Amino acid sequence: MSGRPMPCSPGEIGELFLFEKLTPEQLGRLCAEGRVELFEPGPVYAEGEPATCFYVMLEGSVVLSRRVGGDDVETNRTSQRGVYAGAMQAYLGDRVPQVHTNSLRVTAPTRFFVLPADTFASIMREWFPMAVHLLEGLFFGSKNTQRAVGQRERLLALGSLSAGLTHELNNPAAAAVRATATLRERVAKMRHKLAVITGGPFSREALAGLIDIQERTAERVTKAPALTPMEAADLEDAVTDWLDDHGIRNGWQFAPTFVQAGLDTEWLDQVAAAVDEEILPNAVGWLNYTVETELLMNEIGDSTARISHLVDAARQYSQLDRAPYRIADVHELLDSTLLMLSGKTGPRIKVVKEYDRTLPGVPAYPAELNQVWTNLIDNAVSAMDGAGGEGTLTVRTARHHDRLLVEFRDTGPGVDPEIRDRIFDPFFTTKPVGEGTGLGLDISWRIVVNKHHGSLQVDSRPGDTRFQVLLPLTAAEPGPTAEEPV
Repeated sequence: MSGRPMPCSPGEIGELFLFEKLTPEQLGRLCAEGRVELFEPGPVYAEGEPATCFYVMLEGSVVLSRRVGGDDVETNRTSQRGVYAGAMQAYLGDRVPQVHTNSLRVTAPTRFFVLPADTFASIMREWFPMAVHLLEGLFFGSKNTQRAVGQRERLLALGSLSAGLTHELNNPAAAAVRATATLRERVAKMRHKLAVITGGPFSREALAGLIDIQERTAERVTKAPALTPMEAADLEDAVTDWLDDHGIRNGWQFAPTFVQAGLDTEWLDQVAAAVDEEILPNAVGWLNYTVETELLMNEIGDSTARISHLVDAARQYSQLDRAPYRIADVHELLDSTLLMLSGKTGPRIKVVKEYDRTLPGVPAYPAELNQVWTNLIDNAVSAMDGAGGEGTLTVRTARHHDRLLVEFRDTGPGVDPEIRDRIFDPFFTTKPVGEGTGLGLDISWRIVVNKHHGSLQVDSRPGDTRFQVLLPLTAAEPGPTAEEPV
């Protein structure tokens, strides 16, 4: 957009704080190569357009805004003379994209001193060569530092996740190893018991009946009902009494195993009726080994299934073998992240899921959204750790107009109002030295806002802090990576 041309006065622009140290010759050159334009209320330039001019306000009122999702979010409003906007990085040339990173509009008739970007760049290099070199070093150095620290932030998160995953994998793996060793021992005893039974004076029909009882017992183990501790204790007493009454030694050792497998006195009555009295003690011992092997195989199956589930969660979290940009189910992403971080949340922090499963998938970079969830969950856990280590983390999803809401609510002490406006700033952290880089929320903001065209906001009070991520439900052009300048 262009305004109405107006006369340019070297004296007037020399009063602005940007130009107050320039010589009359330099001010004259600015007026000769630049221009003054008057803009009526309305837009001056829009975010994403090529940055072709550098604007300095002489008088009037301006508003700067950023596009967040489908909304324009105001970032600055001022009437101060001398404020500037536009092609502020023209001196960097084509090393950075020369586009507007915000939108500028005026709310009253406003005069600007307008300098073409190429002229601004050449004047900067000619008049202030040392300053340009310092600014270039600051810009690219800060960018490289932020990228390096961002990589460290991801490595720290990866280390924490690896520790948690290792802990979670160790439990079922150790259980499977223990169960396998015990199973080998029980099978050896079963072979020995089988040799004793077959070597006795038992008919073929008696042995066939025993094998039939064994098969039906193994089937019963898979259908064992869940009992309360009180019910289990009462049933163990009843089974022990039955075994004692039928002359079976050490019945108290068999009772817990039989009860765990769902065998009661009625079933034992059926066993007693199916085999001869002289074979009953050996038959009960034989069935005990049968039940133990079935229970051990169940334990091994459960442990290996748990390991497989954890590996699947790790694959889902890292998005291995997945397209980088696709329609994703946020609930799958949230579940995988929560599972990966279960070692960090621990038993003292209660995790509550309030999912709206009717929500559709969203177009997203799933691996990067998982990074956002990781940062927000880690911050919530850290806040509650600082408040005694106990609390509740609630993860909620819902539809919010034309966007999908993902909310992380914790019962920590809250964010101090004095720093609330700074928490998304790069390198700002409230954690002790060495425990945080201050880039977690900055990276999360870039991923959500720049790359997914969504929004990230916080609402906090003691005992109720909510970080809310809003993602568009419809596809947009993929944004730049979170590492690119904004």
